[in-house]
Amino acid sequence: MPLRILFVGVGWSPHLARWVNQLGATGWDLHLFPLNVDEGVHPELKSVTVHDAIHGRPRGADPTVRAVDDFWPSLRDGYPLRRGAMTARRVESVFYPRRAERSWRLAYAIRRLRPDIIHSMTTWPAGDLVAEARSHMGEPPDFPVWVQSGWGTDIYLFPWLSNYSEKIRRVLSACDYFTCDCRRDIETPLKFGFRGELLPVLPVTGGLDVEHIRAMRNETPPSARRLVLVKGGNRALFAVRALELCAEALKGYRVGFYYSSDPEVTNAAELFGRATGVPIEFVPKVSPDEMLRLHGEARLSIGVSRGDGLPLSVLEAMAMGSFPVQSNTSCLDEHFQDGVSCLLVHPEDPEGIAAALRRALADDELVDRAAPLNWETVAGRFDSASLRPRIVEMYEKIFRQGRQGKRAGADPAGGAGESR
Repeated sequence: MPLRILFVGVGWSPHLARWVNQLGATGWDLHLFPLNVDEGVHPELKSVTVHDAIHGRPRGADPTVRAVDDFWPSLRDGYPLRRGAMTARRVESVFYPRRAERSWRLAYAIRRLRPDIIHSMTTWPAGDLVAEARSHMGEPPDFPVWVQSGWGTDIYLFPWLSNYSEKIRRVLSACDYFTCDCRRDIETPLKFGFRGELLPVLPVTGGLDVEHIRAMRNETPPSARRLVLVKGGNRALFAVRALELCAEALKGYRVGFYYSSDPEVTNAAELFGRATGVPIEFVPKVSPDEMLRLHGEARLSIGVSRGDGLPLSVLEAMAMGSFPVQSNTSCLDEHFQDGVSCLLVHPEDPEGIAAALRRALADDELVDRAAPLNWETVAGRFDSASLRPRIVEMYEKIFRQGRQGKRAGADPAGGAGESR
């Protein structure tokens, strides 16, 4: 029998899609319970069964993606009567109100599927949903082995916030295994009740397709490029303010904003462009290859966030030769040297960000010297071809030992060894 794994997470996340796709060649039985019933799945996601799919297979999904509705079996992949599906859910909400609870629906799916492993991708909200489902099902051994992934902010920042700390504690005290993509984060679960086994530190995306990227790399030196990329996010306004402070250094450059859905950020960026004359572009939702191409045209890529792990956007920028100016809330310093291969800044210090931008815009030697160093690091540590067998081995080990390590204590040094 192939290993059966149920993933719980954001269906449209490229991180989740790339992680799950690492397992496609194993022949294992892979399933996904998305956090929201209508959120869809990322077009890169392959060879997985999506549960609680009221409308059948999500639009734009890969043909290898199958969809099932655990409560209304007739609502299968390709089911055409979307109005009928919604009517079924309305009837359900009236006569079976508990079924409207997302956690109860997950518990129902777990009972029907009986997975060998449940893997929740993010401590909150995915882990919280699994914890709620577990409360409907009783204590182990009735509940499958549970693996929990920390994805940056959810383990670096949320445990210390009053709105999330108790939820995070409930998740970490119940899960059997924990993995994350930053060495800095392996101590946090132990402070919040975790008594299982710490798994190797691994990038949440499962790595990069280095051979594919190698064929796309732009050999134009970063110093000769005239694009600055800015990642939208919860601190992008500070990046816009920093650009205003060093507008004189941006003469001859254009600035592109991507992942910028916040109107406050886009409005500020437009006003910055009008006030300074610096050409502003908003990058629409593009394919992964198109995003790589843009990084390959950029001299530098800016990313500032209140909390982060090891951002995929940073790895892609470095792989394509773009010099990163990144907030120090990430764990970039575990792999790259501040002042040599990147510049780390405080996410809420526009003057400090502006100083870093001036340096990266003026110092041709800095950005040109960093490009081969960053490529060597990315290719050596984050190649999916090298990480894939380690990820497969991790699941096989979990399956073999089951819950043996549960509550046996965790050794941060031995249980979470470097796997980059």
